[in-house]
Amino acid sequence: MRIVIAMSGGVDSSVAAALLAEQGHDVIGLSMQLYDQSGDQRFGSCCTIDDLHDARRVASAIGIPHYILNLEKRFQETVISNFVSEYASGRTPLPCAHCNSDLKFSTLLDRARGLGAEHVATGHYARVEQSPTGRWLLRRSADPEKDQSYFLFSLTQDQLARALFPVGDLGKPDVRLHAHRLGLSVAEKPDSQEICFVPDGDYADFVARNEPAVARVGAIVNEQGQALGQHGGIHRFTVGQRKGLGVSGPAPMYVLKIEAESGTVTVGARASLDKTKLTASGVNWISVDAPADWLSVSAQIRHHHAAATARVRALAGDRAELEFLEPQSAITPGQAVVFYDGDVVVGGGWID
Repeated sequence: MRIVIAMSGGVDSSVAAALLAEQGHDVIGLSMQLYDQSGDQRFGSCCTIDDLHDARRVASAIGIPHYILNLEKRFQETVISNFVSEYASGRTPLPCAHCNSDLKFSTLLDRARGLGAEHVATGHYARVEQSPTGRWLLRRSADPEKDQSYFLFSLTQDQLARALFPVGDLGKPDVRLHAHRLGLSVAEKPDSQEICFVPDGDYADFVARNEPAVARVGAIVNEQGQALGQHGGIHRFTVGQRKGLGVSGPAPMYVLKIEAESGTVTVGARASLDKTKLTASGVNWISVDAPADWLSVSAQIRHHHAAATARVRALAGDRAELEFLEPQSAITPGQAVVFYDGDVVVGGGWID
């Protein structure tokens, strides 16, 4: 079977490619150049020129062809522009989820068809299977600490039908053992822990450089609307933030709400972050059709958030409303909410 695999240069995608080749498949490695590698702009430890070289070395070692796709323009339009506009709108973006579904998977599928490949594979820690009804299901990985199904909630039935996740049944230690067994040079390469285009973690500076108009003065107020101070732009804040507020009080204060139109940032006590309800847009239903009636699920509102008992139902226009059984802290607009039934992804969307 011919399979196209995304090779980032990391150990996970390298082992995924090697395992598929070892199983006798006709494997083609594709790496994605996401930004200009020739200038002096510093990027992070993900998707760098060194990563592309690592991917090429692994492909050579396991005896598969390897190609580099220039996706600089699409990355700018799909991922970076969304990142900047979300912060400018008072929301907190999740660029890795947009990159995985809106850029990487769609690109892989297009190239796979052109190369006559039946499936596309990545090094994600997740699992896909077909139910007895014929519906394709996305499941959590066997390793709960590495599970990445949260970032893949927007994959469609067509994408899931052709997706392979070769390391989804493995734990990270097992992946590294395979890498050593196969003699891969990336066996001990550390995982990337940062957003590739903001390596220093200064999101505010990055947003301001790309959208200078966002750096406008606004008010910081308490829950009663009383002014406590001023700020230099709403892009400097996210719901739940405690540090760097520029104001102080008798008790710790947290960002509770960000209003883009007025530029007002509301702060208050930690307890005021607790909410039980949210709405979401751009909802993708995977294991079920959009439910008109309440459906019991567990829901995750951040990557490292422990999924909590909730109920969800669909609204018109690819939207949904969700109610948690117990209050959850810092439900943040712009982040993803993903619904689960056990380890099966029911669906997910973008928190309003």
